[in-house]
Amino acid sequence: MSVLKTSLRNFLAHKGRMALSAVAVLLSVAFVSGTLVFTDTMNTTFDKLFATTSSDVTVSPGGAADEDIPQTGRPETFPAALLEKVAKAEGARNVQGAVVSLSVTVVDAENKNLGSTGGAPTIAVNWSPNELRSVEIASGHEPRGPTDVVVDGATAEKHGLKLGDELRTISVNGDFTAKISGIVDFKVTNPGATLVYFDTATAQRELLGKEGLFTQITADAAPGVSDETLKANVAAVLGDGYKLQTAAEATDAGREEMAGFLDVMKYAMLGFAGIALLVGIFLIVNTFSMLVAQRTREIGLMRAIGSSRKQVNRSVLIEALLLGLVGSAAGVAAGVGLAVGLMKLMSAVGMELSTGDLTVKWTTPVVGLVLGVVVTVLAAYVPARRAGRISPMAALRDAGTPADGRAGRVRGGIGLALTAAGAAALVAAARAEEAAPGSGWLGLGVVLSLLGFVVVGPLLAGGVVRALGVVVLRVFGPVGRMAERNALRNPRRTGATGAALMIGLALVACLSVVGSSMVASATEELDRSVGADFIVQSGTGQPIVPQAQAALEKAPGIDHVTEYKWLDVTVTDPRGKKAEQGLAAADPTYAQDLRRETTAGRLADAYGPDAMSVGSDYATAHGVKVGDVLTVAFKGGKPAKLRVAAITSDQANVDKGAMYTNVTTAARYLPADRMPHSLLLLASAKDGQEARAYQALKDALVPYPQYKVSNQADYKKELQDQVGQLLNIVYGLLALAIVVAVLGVVNTLALSVVERTREIGLMRAIGLSRRQLRRMIRLESVVIALFGALLGLGLGMGWGTAAQKLLALEGLGVLEIPWPTILTVFVASAFVGLFAALIPAFRAGRMNVLNAIASE
Repeated sequence: MSVLKTSLRNFLAHKGRMALSAVAVLLSVAFVSGTLVFTDTMNTTFDKLFATTSSDVTVSPGGAADEDIPQTGRPETFPAALLEKVAKAEGARNVQGAVVSLSVTVVDAENKNLGSTGGAPTIAVNWSPNELRSVEIASGHEPRGPTDVVVDGATAEKHGLKLGDELRTISVNGDFTAKISGIVDFKVTNPGATLVYFDTATAQRELLGKEGLFTQITADAAPGVSDETLKANVAAVLGDGYKLQTAAEATDAGREEMAGFLDVMKYAMLGFAGIALLVGIFLIVNTFSMLVAQRTREIGLMRAIGSSRKQVNRSVLIEALLLGLVGSAAGVAAGVGLAVGLMKLMSAVGMELSTGDLTVKWTTPVVGLVLGVVVTVLAAYVPARRAGRISPMAALRDAGTPADGRAGRVRGGIGLALTAAGAAALVAAARAEEAAPGSGWLGLGVVLSLLGFVVVGPLLAGGVVRALGVVVLRVFGPVGRMAERNALRNPRRTGATGAALMIGLALVACLSVVGSSMVASATEELDRSVGADFIVQSGTGQPIVPQAQAALEKAPGIDHVTEYKWLDVTVTDPRGKKAEQGLAAADPTYAQDLRRETTAGRLADAYGPDAMSVGSDYATAHGVKVGDVLTVAFKGGKPAKLRVAAITSDQANVDKGAMYTNVTTAARYLPADRMPHSLLLLASAKDGQEARAYQALKDALVPYPQYKVSNQADYKKELQDQVGQLLNIVYGLLALAIVVAVLGVVNTLALSVVERTREIGLMRAIGLSRRQLRRMIRLESVVIALFGALLGLGLGMGWGTAAQKLLALEGLGVLEIPWPTILTVFVASAFVGLFAALIPAFRAGRMNVLNAIASE
């Protein structure tokens, strides 16, 4: 009990010094807890939505495409007569036909796309009594004819729509207009999708091409009939060739469809939380190491009056346990707030999430508390052991006894060995000939080199800080030299403090190198391989509707427009081996619009009658050569015998591995209604008319805002912006680790000021002004921050270079070091150091000189 009392007394006595470490634990645990609450809430939201909208049994066509937006622009259908069969199934009631299409764009009177900007789809549905399960009419009435359309309330509010406003719907069957007759509100959260409802006849005619067709049939089970029984009864009536799902199966399928997206988000955010925890470990180790050093005499006295090593050790670990409990409890609470903030952020970008669905499972606080406490106690273990080794004779010595020199040499040797092993692994990754083993070497190299730099940091601190002192500190005269000596006084402390900042900046530098190299490689590839002047495509993956394509083909100044369609096929090689493949059907001009190198044959010949090309990887794997005949089974069409006229090199990024054939060849084996629409169009201008053609294409697409025309400069900028946006998100998440590292610098300086109280008083007594004292502490902070930045940026550039060499195997062959970003981060680190020193410097400047001299 006396150990517990001592620990509590010490914890409360040093509560100010513990506060920043507690904040580090809080931030790390908050990120973990917030991620878990956020993903659980999203799961709850979608589960409710799927459960509300799913009937007891849903029937879909057996050949329904797995993707949300079919390439033909029309979903798979079956005749309305099938409703009668389903209605005859035993136990079936409330049998309804549904028309659902995601291949639509809806625009308002100002030609503004009403679709979500956050990736959620625009869904057009026929109105039926089933819709009242999930929505309720807030104003107006349901659609009663071809001139009526109903929209969801969130879309209406976002775009300022009201009853009577005219909307235009664009589908592959043409454009049609209708006026808003009603606005509906969801009974559960609608996660950002735009929904429009039409009467059944209009939906069939305009979305499916003719009346009398449905995309789904729904049926409810009569009282006493289970969903599984009804499913079996409907299957018996319909026979084979249909896809049947119970409500539970439909919910599971929807959940599984969302699982990939949610898992990527969840594990990415947990990864960044792990980085923040790692940085927090350095802060906690530093805090307890300094506290133990400052209490050397006190611990020596405890040992002299009878405290055992175990009791001293246990006392420090109990302090760590208290710190972990306080920080973790606050972190769990903050995590719920963080989850709410993420939900608000997602709502701002188009994915609506209601706080009413906020889900906090009992496992979340348990995980947060256990994680925070375990990490804190483990981080304090080494300082606690060091405290236990303090002898009673330490009561007669000054606090802060220097570390054992032999231990420092052993540490340096281990650090150099780890660094050398990490460097060797990175070199092996850079020289790898295959991506899989290379990735393993890269991961090993990152881990070993990071550990090596962390361990060898104190050894590097002396040389690096002296070099930085010559450049940065000497201009400040004696104050600068004192700041340098303070940073060198305890290399282990300086190394650990700099290492916390090093981790975050190493990742920033690595990702900057990889991102810049990706953009540079893609830009070089575009310059080398893309011959077309313009590219037209949708940002959401929608196929290009015929009316938009016709408008583009009529644009003045255009030499030619090339179609590019993607077909799902099964290819059988000469040895009889089958493989699911994608086949690009394009116009012969595609060979000049995209310059693909061939390893055999001429690509132009692949656009001849019943001819095709294959990629070099496929040719090697399947023993295919020019002149061989492959059996190509078109999905929804007839099998064809196509002669291999060319083999394209797969040492490329654009269309890597693609097989090509002529659109006219594909049309011979696919019915017209099964032929996909173009995924993109490539266009080239007549000589000297590039500017005129560019504007003409833009003008032609004015009625179709879902598509965008880009020249090569636009496309490169879009690519750069996309990579930049992704990096900005990553940098924002890494900022958490950098914030924790800054707290570490603040904590180190604050404890260092306490440790040097008498020294500061003596310096003030012999003439050092408050201003000079504050400047000395700020300069010390700056040099520690620059030390961490120099190590981090150097390490990160090494990682990034190795990663780029590995990516070169996938065609990203240009290494580009983003020097402006690297230099900006390095200079910004100096300001980070200045910011971190504000409070410690202010407190040092306010010390009473006489009290400081008299302190122990």
